[in-house]
Amino acid sequence: MAGGPEFAIVAGLSGAGRSTAANALEDLGWFVIDNLPPHLIGDVADMVASPRARLRRVALVAGTREYREDLVTAIEQLRERNAVVRVMYLDAPTEVLVRRYDDTRRRHPLHTGDLPAVGEAGADAAAPNAEPVADSVIDAIELERELLADVRDMADVVIDTGDLNVHELRDRVHDEFGATGDEFGMRTAVMSFGYKHGVPREADLVFDCRFLPNPHWVPDLRPYTGLHPGVRDWVLCQDASAAFLEHLMPMLESLLPSYRSEGKSYLTIALGCTGGRHRSVAIAEQVTRLLVERGHELHCRHRDIAR
Repeated sequence: MAGGPEFAIVAGLSGAGRSTAANALEDLGWFVIDNLPPHLIGDVADMVASPRARLRRVALVAGTREYREDLVTAIEQLRERNAVVRVMYLDAPTEVLVRRYDDTRRRHPLHTGDLPAVGEAGADAAAPNAEPVADSVIDAIELERELLADVRDMADVVIDTGDLNVHELRDRVHDEFGATGDEFGMRTAVMSFGYKHGVPREADLVFDCRFLPNPHWVPDLRPYTGLHPGVRDWVLCQDASAAFLEHLMPMLESLLPSYRSEGKSYLTIALGCTGGRHRSVAIAEQVTRLLVERGHELHCRHRDIAR
C-alpha cells in the first residue's frame, strides 16, 4: 500500500476529546469512521486500497470497549502493510476527566454505576467475556488508562487535552494533521513550555532554557511575553542565547533528516523555561524561524504562554 491512503488512528481516554478530534479531521478532508471495532480495520484498509474508493486520508476512531490487545494488533498489522499510519492518543488528567463527566452527566463506559442487575435487559456488562468495569468514575478512568497503556506507547502524537478547550484542541489537530509539504513527510513542531507546569508528554527533544537571563526580573518587560519585540530582542541579545543557538541549530539540522529517514512521522522539539512565557517563547520562535529559513516545514506553538 505504499503511496496509498494515509490512515490516522484516533484513540485515548473517554472524555479526552476523541469526538472533537474526529470532527477536526473531517474538517480537514479526512474520511472519518467512528467507533470502529479493531478487528474491522484490516477490512477497511482492503476497501480503501481499491482505486475505486478514491480515498486518500482515512481516520479511524477506536471505540472505547474494543481497545486492548485487539487495537494494538490491528495497528501493527496495518503498519505491516507498509501503509502510512499515524496514531493520535488523547490524554487528560484524571481530575479533569471527572469534572467533564460531572458537567455532561454522562456515565463512563467502564463504570458500573447503575448498570442493570444480572438477568435484566442490558446486563451484558456482567457477562463472563465482558470488558472489565469499575465501581467509581475515578476507578473507571484509571482502569481505562491502564488498559490503553500499550496504545499510548505506540502513539505518534500524544495530546494532553486537560488545559485545552474544544477550539484549542481543534487547532492542535489542524497543526498536526493539516500541515502541507511532503505528502507523507515527517511533521515537525517546535513548542515552548514552562517547567512548573510539567514537561510536555509529546516532546521528543527537550531543551532547558532556564540558564538564560530571565526578563521576568526586568520590570519593563515582565508584563509581556516572548512574542513582544522588546522581550524577544532582550532574550536574543544575551551572549548565552547566541552561544546556545550556535550549538543547537547545527544539531537540529543534522537530527531532522535522520529522524525523517528512519520513518518517524512526528517530531516535537520542546524548549522550556520556568513559566513558559518569556525565554522559551522567544527561543522557540527563533529556532522556528531559523529552521524555516533552512528549508524545513514546521509549526510553532506556545503551551503555557497564557498562564
